[in-house]
Amino acid sequence: MAYVRFVEATKRYGDVAALEGLNLTVEDGELVVFVGPSGSGKTTALRLLAGLESISSGHIYIGDKQVDDIPPRERDIAMVFQDYALYPQMTVYKNLAFGLRMRKVPGPEIDKQVRDAARILGLEAMLERRPRQLSGGQRQRVALGRALVRSPQVFLMDEPLSNLDAKLRVQTRVEIARIQREFGTTTVYVTHDQTEAMTLGQRVAVMKDGALQQFDTPKTLYDRPANLFVAGFIGSPAMNLTEASLDREGGSLVARFGDHRLRIGDDTLARRPELHRFEGRKVVIGIRPEGFEDASIVPEAPPDRRLSVVVDLREDMGSDVYAYFSGLPAFTPEATGKPDDPADPTTRSPDTATFIARLSPQTHVREGTHAELLVDEEAIHFFNPETGLGVNGGRIR
Repeated sequence: MAYVRFVEATKRYGDVAALEGLNLTVEDGELVVFVGPSGSGKTTALRLLAGLESISSGHIYIGDKQVDDIPPRERDIAMVFQDYALYPQMTVYKNLAFGLRMRKVPGPEIDKQVRDAARILGLEAMLERRPRQLSGGQRQRVALGRALVRSPQVFLMDEPLSNLDAKLRVQTRVEIARIQREFGTTTVYVTHDQTEAMTLGQRVAVMKDGALQQFDTPKTLYDRPANLFVAGFIGSPAMNLTEASLDREGGSLVARFGDHRLRIGDDTLARRPELHRFEGRKVVIGIRPEGFEDASIVPEAPPDRRLSVVVDLREDMGSDVYAYFSGLPAFTPEATGKPDDPADPTTRSPDTATFIARLSPQTHVREGTHAELLVDEEAIHFFNPETGLGVNGGRIR
């Protein structure tokens, strides 16, 4: 096994930087997920590590070995792609054994490793079948098994679940996590799906425009996003964001946005002492949908943490109810110095924002009616509108 280290790793195509100055270490035996939208640099980082692309500047290490100029076949890695890349004319057994035979592993050892992998992956009854006789999930397990039997130093997985339906994605995701824990192989996993990233990764690298936005545990990304992009990208439904002013009122700090006001409690100020510097200034406030509750079902709900809203739409999801309401001021692209991008939740600039509240199924809210929503103070996030950085948020690296 081995760790992986990127040191100022950069990939340029002419004047365009697909990856810019990446500094990141994947510890020995760790599963790290790279996540981000298209063009974020996540796949470029994987291809540089695999040796499928040449690095423009910086260095990449696998263990103590610098691999910048080493051919892919000499890096002791195994890759799993979104297309299974199985040999259709071969049985499952022969597909699993192919890499070992190419490395001239003795026959008895091949048989042992293949059957061990088949047992772990639940493929024992399918060893004589061909890929066309397998489901999509079974084919992906064969692709995983072919990588496993090689016992590489590092697994690289590039969107391995993209071709599976929703149910199979969940099942295979669980299997990947279990297999990785059992084998303890250092794993770098690339996906655009933040749910995959948050459920699989021991740590997650959030990428955008070729740059690392934040690298931390899923819980820290959720609880302490480093900037507006991470805040808007991580979490489903996405975090609600709006512009507000912080003012002193009756000895307390109060956030005002539209016709609403929320008192900032002492606990929040203790966690985010930099908020004092924003008194009398604008901030961007973020509230996750699950940070709301119907105040009518909460005993003694504090009045200074309520929003009085008109519910535009109610969606019953079974375990939750989504309530949509609007009329809140949105933050503008000038706040982050970035042009409008409909695919980027941190650059949209409508005159008003539509908020989503994720409520208990016991809620009494109805479409077209007024509702009192209680805001969980711990669910409120604050961002500097000039830099986009979180106020006492998480570290980028």
